[in-house]
Amino acid sequence: MPDFAAPLGAWYRENARDLPWRREGFGAWGVLVSEFMLQQTPVNRVIPHLEAWLERWPTPAALAAATPADAVRHWANLGYPRRALWLHRAATEIRDRHDGTVPRDIDALLALTGIGDYTARAVAVFAYGDRHPVVDTNTRRVLARAVEGRAHPDAPSRRDLERMAALLPADRHAAAVVNAAAMELGATVCTARAPRCDACPLADRCAWRTAGHPDTPDLRRRQARYEGSDRQARGAVLRVLREAAEHAAALDTVVPDWPDPAQRDRAIDSLIADGLAEASAGVLRLPR
Repeated sequence: MPDFAAPLGAWYRENARDLPWRREGFGAWGVLVSEFMLQQTPVNRVIPHLEAWLERWPTPAALAAATPADAVRHWANLGYPRRALWLHRAATEIRDRHDGTVPRDIDALLALTGIGDYTARAVAVFAYGDRHPVVDTNTRRVLARAVEGRAHPDAPSRRDLERMAALLPADRHAAAVVNAAAMELGATVCTARAPRCDACPLADRCAWRTAGHPDTPDLRRRQARYEGSDRQARGAVLRVLREAAEHAAALDTVVPDWPDPAQRDRAIDSLIADGLAEASAGVLRLPR
């Protein structure tokens, strides 16, 4: 296999974006919060919310002392608001199980609410400097193209970690740089729709480029449109609750003009089922 680590590391040191979670001293809690927020959310939307969140809740214990309603309200328009509940629960678990310190051990991280393979390894690597493969959507695209010669990655699997592990240098610090570099390359150069192969540090050893950029099929499941979806209806209901006094509103005043009343009611039911809302005596509110 060609050496990918050296050119990736050199490129990253010259071209990495200045992002808050990459700065010296950002801390494991900040890294953990950023990883929750970055799931399926663009960087430019995350940064202002992240900074405001950490100013309000600079430690896991500070967030754990807040109510779930506060967490959901301050999640604002980031989307996928269950992440706010999961982060609140994880903060409580960190306070109660780990004396308020974000754990370093992968298994301990995986035992926290809302944390999967990617987030656990990202915290261990980027906050603590340990040597593990870290694979996100951008990394998977770089691996598919540079290593396997395909335009699109397969569905996520454990094999992704194995592929990335094979590229990592033995040195822990260098391995962390390569993990970050693969993500950065996929986010800024090896993009899904308009890859800039002329600016890629792996151009001379990329299997996809060498093969003539074959248009291999994209077999990943597509996300449903947001406009007119149940997700949009859920967001509209949550927005009313976030903005209402005491985060509560009479049920018959929650987006009463929604074009599909059945969809609105379905959205309310799903929010209650997910623990994002509570209903009693004709009043809907954020969780207490």
